[in-house]
Amino acid sequence: MKPILVAAAVSLVVSILFTPYLIRVFSKQGFGQEIREEVQSQHAAKRGTPTMGGVAILVAMWVGYLVSHLMGGDPMTASGLLVLGLTTALGIVGFLDDFIKIRKQRNLGLNKTAKLVGQLIASVLFAILAIRFANQNGVTPASVELSFLRDITVISFGAIGFVIFAYVAISGWSNAVNFTDGMDGLAGGTAAMVLATYVLISFWQLRNDCFAPSGPMPGCYTVRDPLDIAVVAAAAMAACVGFLWWNAAPAKIFMGDTGSLALGGLLAGLSMVTRTELLMIVIGGVFVVEALSVVLQIVVFRSTRRRLFRMAPFHHHFELAGWAETTVIIRFWVLAGISCMFGVGLFYADWLEKAMILK
Repeated sequence: MKPILVAAAVSLVVSILFTPYLIRVFSKQGFGQEIREEVQSQHAAKRGTPTMGGVAILVAMWVGYLVSHLMGGDPMTASGLLVLGLTTALGIVGFLDDFIKIRKQRNLGLNKTAKLVGQLIASVLFAILAIRFANQNGVTPASVELSFLRDITVISFGAIGFVIFAYVAISGWSNAVNFTDGMDGLAGGTAAMVLATYVLISFWQLRNDCFAPSGPMPGCYTVRDPLDIAVVAAAAMAACVGFLWWNAAPAKIFMGDTGSLALGGLLAGLSMVTRTELLMIVIGGVFVVEALSVVLQIVVFRSTRRRLFRMAPFHHHFELAGWAETTVIIRFWVLAGISCMFGVGLFYADWLEKAMILK
């Protein structure tokens, strides 16, 4: 428990203190956000607000993770480093996207092909490495089997299939968080709740590890490195909370694609190493709805030349309907909290059922 608390505490402090430094530096360099034409009237005042604040989240997350290990003496693990590596790689893709937007003074950065190639490289490297590095019990960081609350043994992708699945999942989640990042604190607050949920899940897996010294308990989990996964999730959660201090409306800095793509990759990676890939759809319900709203808007418009929503992603639909920005944000946070609680309830109910049956 101590490494988790240390990672969270250090990451929170670094995020709160480092973010205002970035605000000063980025403001001096003129790294300001461009605003979409469709919402100019609602967000015109935000034009020029420093962006690329995701750098603070990444730095705080890494510092919290490293200090936790230095103080606790526990070795770093393949699972933790792979998830952090995936997060950082996608953060670099997002940073390049943000930087091009700033330099060219437009709301479009990397073209779709370049962004997809960046996501592809990061996803493939993660997937290949995640099914290697078996520990002494033969457990690898990720599994080639599809998972919901645990691995579904009857659905196996195989090595090549898993790499394809990982790419779809990672690019999907990174884009979903990216779509959600359109209002002050919306993506950061939602991500913090999802990450807090994964702290609970991975800690529970640690307490019920099939390879614990006391032997396997009823309903135990076959997951490699659950403690280190909890440390990563805690560090990332605290980094988001610290960043939210400055990103809450009215935001003094935006996370940009640097933060949103990184956080999406992080959530996808956590779902794979905890064997909860389908459960993530429940826990990250707000992100799912935001992504679906974009897909539906495109499909309906191309089919009928009519718009299903006033604007996609979904949060802008309510904004254009007259809701105040803070109202949209808080109500979406409420929905995110409900999704997280429902996900935890499903996870615990599964453990309880198996523990009772096996006793």
